[in-house]
Amino acid sequence: MKLVLATHNPGKIREFSQMASGDDIELLPMPDDLDPEETGATFLENAIIKASAAAKATNLPAVADDSGLEIDALEGRPGIRSARYVPGSDADRRLKILEEMSEVPDGKRQAAFVCAMAFCSPDGAVLNTTEQRWHGTIGFEERGQNGFGYDPIFNLIGRDETSAMITNEEKNTLSHRGQAWREMLDFIRSAELPV
Repeated sequence: MKLVLATHNPGKIREFSQMASGDDIELLPMPDDLDPEETGATFLENAIIKASAAAKATNLPAVADDSGLEIDALEGRPGIRSARYVPGSDADRRLKILEEMSEVPDGKRQAAFVCAMAFCSPDGAVLNTTEQRWHGTIGFEERGQNGFGYDPIFNLIGRDETSAMITNEEKNTLSHRGQAWREMLDFIRSAELPV
């Protein structure tokens, strides 16, 4: 089955492809010239916008996620603006979070990665949605070289590691995106959709 993955993020494409490797699913990238404006007020609304636009543009089923980091001490920021929290690179965004959290003590640094996912038919209709969370805390410094985005500052609960210090395989098992994609794959397998 050919599916469009509605993202231009190479990190996400790599993660999703690894998790779908045992299935008869070919993940195709979203067309380069397609960049739907994420005007939703929630992760799920943005996922639906992207999946529907990609499905209509390609005439293929499409799946999209909208993911981000919610930090309790920052009243949920960066939230749906995680990828655009400050101009610049992922490193610039991590530095901004660490600066904003510099006075927040241990025990008050709870956070969660959130992933909302939508699956749309070629006509843009929503066939399925899911939302999953991966709970952790924000560290005081960056640690680890694996992953992308906020991984180097996201501490795993009960472990002295960040999500940038574990293998891709373990991250795919634990993460918000891994949980949501597994649930979506279960739906796709059981839905008997046309190939």
